[in-house]
Amino acid sequence: MKRREFIGAIAGATAATALSACGKDESQATAAASQPQKTYEWKMVTTWPKNFPGLGTGANNVARLINEMSGGRIKVKVYGAGELVGAFEVFDAVSAGNAQLGHAGAYYWKGKIPSAAFFSSVPFGLTANEMNAWLYYGGGMELWEEAYKPFGLIPNPAGNSGTQMGGWFNKEINSVKDLEGLKMRIPGLGGEVLKRAGGVPVTLPGGELFPSMQSGALDATEWVGPYNDLAFGFYKAAKYYYTPGWHEPGTTMECMINEKAFNELPVDLQSIVRNAMKVANLEMLAEYTARNQQALQTLIHKHNVELRQFPDDVLQALKTLAEQVVEEEAQKDALSARVWASQKTFRDQVVKWTEVSEQAYIRARSL
Repeated sequence: MKRREFIGAIAGATAATALSACGKDESQATAAASQPQKTYEWKMVTTWPKNFPGLGTGANNVARLINEMSGGRIKVKVYGAGELVGAFEVFDAVSAGNAQLGHAGAYYWKGKIPSAAFFSSVPFGLTANEMNAWLYYGGGMELWEEAYKPFGLIPNPAGNSGTQMGGWFNKEINSVKDLEGLKMRIPGLGGEVLKRAGGVPVTLPGGELFPSMQSGALDATEWVGPYNDLAFGFYKAAKYYYTPGWHEPGTTMECMINEKAFNELPVDLQSIVRNAMKVANLEMLAEYTARNQQALQTLIHKHNVELRQFPDDVLQALKTLAEQVVEEEAQKDALSARVWASQKTFRDQVVKWTEVSEQAYIRARSL
């Protein structure tokens, strides 16, 4: 009896201690929950005009998603090109920590990182869906992060314009000779291909394109597609609108993060930031697919734009030159060679699936 009473007393004391501990843990958790959580004030600089449809609003969307998904714990303020820094100063601003985020196109930084253009778009390369597949599941993200790490930056896909248009021209393009001496705004690897064809590639931010076309400083320009091109009013400055956008078949937009600022975030907020960019990546492609087809009809039927296709022999010549340019660019440094080897291998594999799936279906739907 005494033994049972002794054991019962111990059990009771243990239970009381456990209850006391539970009560203490609960009160501590409640106290912690009631404490105000730390908030972070971030700046995002962009290469796009403020609130520009698709691109500028895409940057706004990243900021909105981060704000909402974090419950206001991260507050991102967006600055359009020229508001805080110039369009082509975005990379340096985020690298230096003067802004925590930068929304841009990776091909703008080709002069700083030779491999950068491969993470944006390659002439006659991957479509938007194929590009996402390579980045997320084909090793592309790991290579992209390696390329940006020396600059204290973490890259992320944060949008895609889909296949772009070939551009606006003030004269017809009937042969490769018509490209000779042509002053055209076309960045990245596409610009190198035009140069090889005898043209004069020019890199200008979006806000300078319309006046340059109007003044004759440019003979042609590519920008994105009907949605953005209608907003810029290019139909007032050029007569011919060419397709397809051989130079940018599926252009990834980036949102780079200052690595130091990212590492200061708790793990849950780090996950929120990166997943917000994934959502924005999906939403931009969907928006462009919806808006481009509407804008194209407006350009053709309201503004009498002449829609033209590049002749097959012109496309074949550009493709041959593109293969040469891309291979040469890939040999500029060891990382570029590795990036292109990865993307090329993935392209050669995925194209077989694309041909028997989407391409075959689109062909059948057109019968």
